Amino acid sequence: MIIKLTVDRFEGNKAVLITSDGETINWPKNKLPKNLHEGSGLSFDVVEKTEREKRDKQTAKNIINEIINNS
Repeated sequence: MIIKLTVDRFEGNKAVLITSDGETINWPKNKLPKNLHEGSGLSFDVVEKTEREKRDKQTAKNIINEIINNS
C-alpha cells in the first residue's frame, strides 16, 4: 500500500505531513530527505515484512540472472 503525503510545515525537529485524506502525521525531520520544503510530496510504501523479504529475494535473483546471462 502506498501512502501519499505532503509536507505541510516544520515544527522544531518534526515535519507535519498531511495524507491525501487530510490526516496529519508528525514525523522526525532527520528521517526524511534533507532537501524537503513545505509543499513537497512524499510517498511511503507500507508492506508487511514477509512481503518485503519476498521482493528483496526476487530482486537479488533477477540481478544474479542478469549477471550470469551477460557473462
